Amino acid sequence: MLKQHAGLLIVVCVVAMGLLCLAVTGICSLFSDDKEQKNGKKAEIVKLDGEIEKLTVDSPPLNVKLLTVNEYSRPGTKLDKVNGIVIHYVGNPGTTALQNRSYFESLKDTHKTSASSHFVIGMEGEIVQCIPTVEVAYCSNQRNNDTISIECCHEKKDGKFSEKTYDSLVHLTAFLCCKYDLEIEDIIRHYDITEKECPKYYVTHEDKWVQFKKDVAAYIEENSHVSE
Repeated sequence: MLKQHAGLLIVVCVVAMGLLCLAVTGICSLFSDDKEQKNGKKAEIVKLDGEIEKLTVDSPPLNVKLLTVNEYSRPGTKLDKVNGIVIHYVGNPGTTALQNRSYFESLKDTHKTSASSHFVIGMEGEIVQCIPTVEVAYCSNQRNNDTISIECCHEKKDGKFSEKTYDSLVHLTAFLCCKYDLEIEDIIRHYDITEKECPKYYVTHEDKWVQFKKDVAAYIEENSHVSE
């Protein structure tokens, strides 16, 4: 009789241990999935009831100075959809964000060319918004209709961004990735569209471009929160 009870007790203990292991595994899986979603570039989490909540990053300070609607720099055309973010450099060493914005604005009068960008980041990290993110900018050739463009100022011909410019670029790009539910691989260079050497420093230094995308991912991981 005692042997029967002992055998039954062993069976119960084995079953209990198995259930405990399953529970622990499930909890670990939940934490792992949550981390993977946050690092995995999609800016959303799934609540227990199945409802999807987006993660967001707070917007950096913006100096909104929209261009006048005109056919040379702000056509007023709606974007088809935001499928990517394109990074550029202005190509004019030493110029400021406002100077580049003024150049875009002047095209409505000079008709020299068609050019513009949604944002221009200055060497002090200031961000000037020239075009609403729901409209087309003339900056990325055949990708104008489905991307947001960011131009960056630089001090020298090598196109290297200052630390303040870089920090603002990381923040702005992270914000836009979350806002439009983009993946890190949706961040591209002008070079990736046309093979133009733009942004120059991040074409000639491929490792720095890889690091930039890692920095954006890290910023999202460290600074994102559930939108209310």
